[in-house]
Amino acid sequence: MAEIIRMPRMSDTMTEGVIVAWHKKVGDKVKSGDLMAEVETDKATMELESYNDGMLLYIGVEAGKAVLVNGVLAIIGNAGEDFSALLNEAPKAAEAPAAALPIEAKNEIPTTVVSSIASPITLDGRIKASPLAKAIAAEKGIDLHNIKGSADNGRIVKRDLENISATETQAASTVAVAPVVAGVESFEEITLSQMRKTIARRLSESNFTAPHFFVTIEANMKAAMAFRAQAADAGIKFSYNDLMIKAVASAIRKHPKVNSSWLGDKIRYNHHIHIGMAVGMEEGLVVPVLKFADQKSISQISVEAKQFVEKAKSKKIQPADMQGNTFTISNMGMFDVENFTAIINPPDACILAVGKIKETPIVENSEIKIGHVMKMTLSSDHRVVDGSIASGFLKSLKENLENPAMMLI
Repeated sequence: MAEIIRMPRMSDTMTEGVIVAWHKKVGDKVKSGDLMAEVETDKATMELESYNDGMLLYIGVEAGKAVLVNGVLAIIGNAGEDFSALLNEAPKAAEAPAAALPIEAKNEIPTTVVSSIASPITLDGRIKASPLAKAIAAEKGIDLHNIKGSADNGRIVKRDLENISATETQAASTVAVAPVVAGVESFEEITLSQMRKTIARRLSESNFTAPHFFVTIEANMKAAMAFRAQAADAGIKFSYNDLMIKAVASAIRKHPKVNSSWLGDKIRYNHHIHIGMAVGMEEGLVVPVLKFADQKSISQISVEAKQFVEKAKSKKIQPADMQGNTFTISNMGMFDVENFTAIINPPDACILAVGKIKETPIVENSEIKIGHVMKMTLSSDHRVVDGSIASGFLKSLKENLENPAMMLI
């Protein structure tokens, strides 16, 4: 008997999904567990498996289209089965409003340049490649942007990577750029990915609904630098960001009200400490969550953080990895940023923006010396956190960083 396959809700915030690629076509036999399609959600590109046995009788949405959750994707049944009544009873998959496609203007970008930019890449910047090809590329360090796919619509598959090395793709990794022509206006418009849409929506909601206020403090990182060097000499390596996560978790234990959420008619004070760690990607930020961070050693935090970064960069991070945050850290020190403010990451009431460690003159024992100072700015939701709470938390955080050994006691 024919059954309808609907768009599942693959994350807690998902409202629609984009069909990246179909792996079955009408007339193909399908078994339970077979890969049906790749679906881009607001958080990751995920695989949609079949839970039915039979033949794929109908596909309701073509690749590249967005479909609302619970929309009709396909119908699976017996060969030759009439599914028209079933389809008439259930409306076709409701497509999400189409985003603006790139505008082409005469004499702006030569056709050859456009085709070289778009070959294995969709309009919103996603690479058209099979899951196996992506896994092989990640393992070998191959840049898929420079691979010409041999499958349908330029899709990259395993055979396209058989005799290619990472060195070859890196040498050709320069991006094709439209030539500048005097007196000619030109531009490019890129369709928003599901991730970028969600980032824009959530941060806009946060910025306009939560009354932010900002408090900045400086920490002398001399002791932290020495602590890290001593650990490295003992064979224990960790980043300053790992140390920051531990220091924040320890400070939250002393000031639990920063570890909270505004829920409209009530405030939730979380007893557990789950630290969100902002990780930059080409399509935007993802925030994997280190759970029970206060209960972990710096070494444990370091291992887990590295795993999350690797998963994020290879686009293997899953929605479950990014759920449950109670406090978030955004560190831009590695980008030579001295100081900045961050927008609160819902449902948290606070986010900490961390800058670089900077050499600067400081007064120490009535003498001017060269010190290593790091600025941190706490963004807080004033509906939940008052100035005294924010400043008290930052004071404890500063103490943790200036006396890092105390966190181990």
